[in-house]
Amino acid sequence: MSGIARSTRLGHLGHFGHFGHLARRFAGSLSPRSPSDADEQWAAEHLIVGEVALWRRMSNADRRHAVGVARGAVAMLGPAAEREVIAAALLHDVGKIDSGLGTFARVAATVVDRRDGDSRFARYRRHDEIGAQLLADAGSATLTIAWAGEHHLPPARWSVERTVADALKAADDD
Repeated sequence: MSGIARSTRLGHLGHFGHFGHLARRFAGSLSPRSPSDADEQWAAEHLIVGEVALWRRMSNADRRHAVGVARGAVAMLGPAAEREVIAAALLHDVGKIDSGLGTFARVAATVVDRRDGDSRFARYRRHDEIGAQLLADAGSATLTIAWAGEHHLPPARWSVERTVADALKAADDD
């Protein structure tokens, strides 16, 4: 049985997460609406200038998802959710902007397990690495950069403080 078929059968799609999570993300990505004005303002209040520029390049669906992740992390962490933690939640998927893929091409890229090369599919699959570099170039905090690069890694490979990383991961997989 192929790796894709085996991981799909088990409900998990490796690098990108569980099938249920992906199905919910797909359904949400079909709506063209942008985040509410209140959500956009809340996000901008927690981002530095370079991060706001990246935020605005993200798709509406990615920004809506990111606000949900950030609000979920804040709910779990309470006062421990400092600016760089909220920025990490808001920008963990920012590297996806580099691929330029729409919803249906993203589905295909999620199933096609290729990280090598410079195709748009490969860049989408490497959005974690690309996002970390974009955030470093934007002057983001170390934690924000680290989480973008690590959010698909197993917990044993996280450098972000475990309580914070657990909250970010749980909020992302909701």
